[in-house]
Amino acid sequence: MAGDFEGKVALVTGAGAGIGRATAKAFAASRAKVVVSDVDAEGGEETVSSILNQGGEATFVHCDVSRTDQVEELVRRTVSTYGRLDAAHNNAGIPGIRVPFAEFPEDEFDRVISINLKGVWLCMKYEIAQMLEQGKGSIVNTSSIAGLIGMKGGAAYGTAKHGVVGLTKTAALDYATQGIRVNAVCPGAVRTALSEELMKNDPGREAWYMSIQPIGRFGTTEEIAQAVLWLSSDAASFVTGVALPVDGGVVAQ
Repeated sequence: MAGDFEGKVALVTGAGAGIGRATAKAFAASRAKVVVSDVDAEGGEETVSSILNQGGEATFVHCDVSRTDQVEELVRRTVSTYGRLDAAHNNAGIPGIRVPFAEFPEDEFDRVISINLKGVWLCMKYEIAQMLEQGKGSIVNTSSIAGLIGMKGGAAYGTAKHGVVGLTKTAALDYATQGIRVNAVCPGAVRTALSEELMKNDPGREAWYMSIQPIGRFGTTEEIAQAVLWLSSDAASFVTGVALPVDGGVVAQ
């Protein structure tokens, strides 16, 4: 495990499946109390059930991260349920569509930015306010290799994920002397139900993923989760403002 979180409280958005679910389960396995959040109530409750069945402690809170009132309520519920907030993984996001830049629909651009970028900003805004009251906390945002390099056809997604890196670095500097660390993970190609669906609908996508993977395989959600836990833990106490590629070597090329 990346660290011992006994007595600590972790919040994970987008925890109804994929990387978020793996991270929530990893926090619970490391003895944290976990708030599982998602717009998908069924998926979120399944994550909670999995944690409870393994002897962990977790609760589900529905939240659309693009809605200020819901994000504020999410953090309030976290604190009212467990008394504090020590670690937050802002992971909720959507892939959006892939079309050439000049053909990208405005409404789709707004939708992706609202969830993938504004949603991270809103979560950080209310998480940081709580952590300032406590005098300590750690935040890890999910960006992407698309936040570090260009991505053809991803006008909205790539913009949002670059923006998440910018939010991460800015917040890290703003609160570096106040006990709050802010970092990001930048996953490469990871096998999730969502990525499998995307590859099913776009036959060339899997071949493209594999063509850019120096390590020669997809990553797993558990590998991303362990990176999140390390960044969230006291083992990374001198690490802040980092956008960490967890990508099998893609951005090293």
